[in-house]
Order: sequence, then structure tokens, then C-alpha cells
Amino acid sequence: MLAMKSLPLADPGTPDTRSPTRYLVWITRIQPLTVSAAVLAGIVWMTAQALMPAVIGRAIDSGVTERDVGQLWFWAGLLLVVGLTQAVAGVVRHRFSVTLWLDASFRSVQLIGRTSARLGAALPKKVSTGEVVSVGANDMAQIGNSVDALGRAVGSLVAFVVVAVILLNTSTVLGLVVLLGVPLLLLAIGPLLAPLQQRNMAAREMQGQLNNLASDIVAGLRVLRGIGGEEVFHRRYREESQRVRAAGVRVAKLQSLLDAAQILLPGAFVVVVVWLGARLAVDGAVTPGELVAFYGYAAFLVIPLRTATEFVNKVIRGRVAASRLLAILALQPDFEEPDAPAAEPRGSVLVDSGSGFVATAGQLSAIVSEQPDQSGAVADRLGKFAPGHVTLDGVPLADLPTPVVRRRVVVSDTASTLFSGTLRSELDVRGEATDEQLQVALTAASADDVLVGLPGGLDATVEERGRSFSGGERQRLVLARALVADPDVLVLVEPTSAVDAHTESRIAERLRAVRHGRTTVVVTTSPLLLDRVDRVAFIREGTVVAEGTHRELLDTTPAYRRAVFRGEDD
Repeated sequence: MLAMKSLPLADPGTPDTRSPTRYLVWITRIQPLTVSAAVLAGIVWMTAQALMPAVIGRAIDSGVTERDVGQLWFWAGLLLVVGLTQAVAGVVRHRFSVTLWLDASFRSVQLIGRTSARLGAALPKKVSTGEVVSVGANDMAQIGNSVDALGRAVGSLVAFVVVAVILLNTSTVLGLVVLLGVPLLLLAIGPLLAPLQQRNMAAREMQGQLNNLASDIVAGLRVLRGIGGEEVFHRRYREESQRVRAAGVRVAKLQSLLDAAQILLPGAFVVVVVWLGARLAVDGAVTPGELVAFYGYAAFLVIPLRTATEFVNKVIRGRVAASRLLAILALQPDFEEPDAPAAEPRGSVLVDSGSGFVATAGQLSAIVSEQPDQSGAVADRLGKFAPGHVTLDGVPLADLPTPVVRRRVVVSDTASTLFSGTLRSELDVRGEATDEQLQVALTAASADDVLVGLPGGLDATVEERGRSFSGGERQRLVLARALVADPDVLVLVEPTSAVDAHTESRIAERLRAVRHGRTTVVVTTSPLLLDRVDRVAFIREGTVVAEGTHRELLDTTPAYRRAVFRGEDD
């Protein structure tokens, strides 16, 4: 029997992204042995079903009509063998088809994951959260379904040919009716397929938009409650969901016509075959056993007909899903990887030429701006999240591979979030820190009380986005995670904006101690943090206009004083 496939795959491969159809072909061809086994088992399975009426007919003519007990036992035994063959082949086909489904679905998921990792911070800027959710939750299954039906579809085609050949040998008229009638039935259903694909595409697009709206509402629910906007967004979500429902009804209407045609047309065809067979039997052109076989063939022909239309329907849905998947795979990161990467520098002096800011090696520096977006832009450039000429120890970040930059320079901003899992894995993303190192980072972030309050300590479960924590607790845990990473350069954007003054004071003092000898940059306007840094750079209109200690700038730069005290000239 088939061995269990190991998932996730070591390498999902390089997909053919030129079109949805080419992607489906690629994801099928990449599993040649499994596809061949599923198709072969499908052929044996369907052919065995197709041969059963013929065996039964021969048993009637040779055994019952001729009163030959030996022939009856022979054909009955052969029928048993055919039945067992069908059963075994059906089980094997199902197992291989499920393997195809799993491989296609998980391979597609891994491709999305690989693309997301390659895009990094650029992903949320290029595609909505709802669209990613829709692709991962719905489209993967549709892609898997299109591959899963392949074994049955090919088996049905071969079985159809087998039945047509048998009927041609028995009756030329019946054989021609089957050979010509089945393709005509499929052509009759064809006009429904193109509109069905268009309606599926429209419904899929609306579903992605609705998921995105739901994600926005969940993320901003606390704010909505604060400003009394729940009812407004509830009404908006209800209206959007009704649009999605209406689109789904339009798909269902056309799908119901297709399903009805899958029953009506084959049923009418079966009636014709049975009627012709009965006429031939009355005229004496066929034997009683052959007449019984005709009835069996008529009932059997419904299966390949419905399987063929089902396969086409699943391929249509798979193409729609693949088109949404390819839209994400086609996204490109904000920065191209260098063709000839520079050697990794040893030092940790970080220089932003655009603003003139210099993060001196081993010092705790701060950036202050009258406009928060200006200092945030500097932080983005320092971490290679936005274009700009930034050097690390004289080497441009653009000339260094992104993984090297991410390891050497860590930016932890206000958008940083927590993920589900244990607190230990949340803080130590690389899985290399000891409990002592985790405790040091938690203490430096003044998050000891968070740890004490958790049943299970470091092994306690963190819920999605850390929703069980308060805003201040989440911010301190995010800071602790950045400290555990212990990069050469750490850039912290407003790391204490959600904590009280006493906690902020402790963090300021401990941050200086835990990052001693390491390059650290803090983007903030907090006097408590600024009073403990080595040097402050004040930015106006995107350029450093003054540098010095916090107290020096308070005495010499009025604009700095206004920025720090938020307009109050104290």
C-alpha cells in the first residue's frame, strides 16, 4: 500500500506561473508516480465496473439459458474476481487521489508561505489580509480537488471506450449511439461552463473583500467601541455579506442547472440506449443475456458522464483558485537581492545618508522629530524596509542579502505583534536562548509580572495576537522578544508608549544596561528614555538639524523642547 507522505515538503518546487491552467498542469506533473498510480488504479476501477454487465450477460446466456451449471459457476467466479478487483482498485485509487489532494494543497500553501517570507514587511502593503486568508482557507482545497478528480476522470474515459467497443461488437447501432451520443451530451453542457467560471470569479473576489473587512473590524474592535462605531461597521459588514450571498446565489443557480443537466441528459441517454436494446431483443438480434447487459451498460454510462462533468466543474473552480494564488506569487519584494552580494561587515556603525543620522557602534542613540512619520521613515530605512542609502560599517545595505540585514539589524516598531504558541517560542523565535537569557530579557522589559501571572510560566500559551494581554503587557513582551534576539543593531520605535511612567523609567534604566556595548537606536519623544541615552539626533523636515544629549538639546533647541513636551514650552 501507499506509504504516508511527509508534510510539509522539503522543497515545494518552482511553479509555472504563466497562467492558472499551466499552474494546475505543473502541480499535477510534479507528482508523476502518484499521478500515474492514481490514473492506473482509476482505469482498473472503472473498467472493472464496465465489464460487470458483460460478465453477467455471459453468465445468463452460457449458464442459465443453456442450463450449463459449470459455465454458470465459471462466470459467477469471474464476476467475483471482477468485483474484488474493482473493490481493491477503488481503495488504491482513493488513497492515491487523497495523496494528490494533500500534495497539491500543501504544496500551494508552502508556496504562499515562501512568498510571504520573501516579501516580508512588503506583504501587507501589497495584498490585503482577507485575500491571504481566502487563498489559504478556500482556494487550496479547490486546487486539490481539481487534481483529486483526475484518476476518476481518466478511468471514466477508458471505461467509456471499453463499453463502446463491447456495444459495437454486439450491435453497430448501439455502439455508434454511445460513441457519438456521449460527446454530444458533454457539448450540450459546455455553454454553462464559461458563465459558471465568471460567476465563481466574481463571488471569489467579493469573498476576499468581505474577509478583509472582517479582519479590519476584529483588529479595530476596541477602537470602534471607544468611538461608538460598532453599529456603522456592523451595518457595512451586513451589506457586504449580503452582496457575497447574492453572488453565491448566482453561482448556485447556474450550478444547479449544471447539476440538473448532469442527471437529465445522461438519464435521457440511458432511456434511448435501453429502448434500442429492447427493440433489438424483440427482433431477436440480441440474446437475453446481452439484453440484460445493455441495461447494465445503460446504468453504468451515467457514472462516466457525471464524472466527466464533475471533473470539468472542479477544474473550473481550480482555475479560479489558481488565479488568486498566482496573483500573490507574482508579488515582488520592495528590494531586489544583489547579484553579487558584498562581504558581511564586522562593525555595527549604521549611517542613514538621507537624514544624516549616524548610529554609533556600542552607543544608545535616540531619534526625535516634530513629525513622528519622519523619524519612523528613518527607522524603516535603517532596517531596509524602505528605499534609501544606508550603510552598515561602510557597506550599503542594498549590497547585502536581506537575511543578513535581518539578522544584523532588528527593527521593532509599534506594529509588531504577538503570535499564538507558547511564551517561550514567542520570545525565542530561533529556539536558541536559555531560560536565564529569557528571564534577563523579561526583566529588562519590566515584564516579570506578566510571566508571574501566567499559569505555566514560559510554557504558557499565548493566544492569537496576544489578545489576552493588555496593550502595555503586549508592548513589553514585544520588547523582550527584540532583546532576546540580541542583534548587532537594535532599532526600537516607541517601545514604551503604552506603559506608565514608573514602568517606563525602569525600562529606560535596564535597557541601557542590557544593551551595553551594542548599537541601539530608540525612536521616541519620551523624556524618561531620552534622559538615559548617550546621544539624541533631532530631525526636522527629514534631516538631522541638531545633536547632543537630551539636556543639551533642551537648553539649545526650542523646537526640540516643543517636540519632547508636545508643544508645552516648560
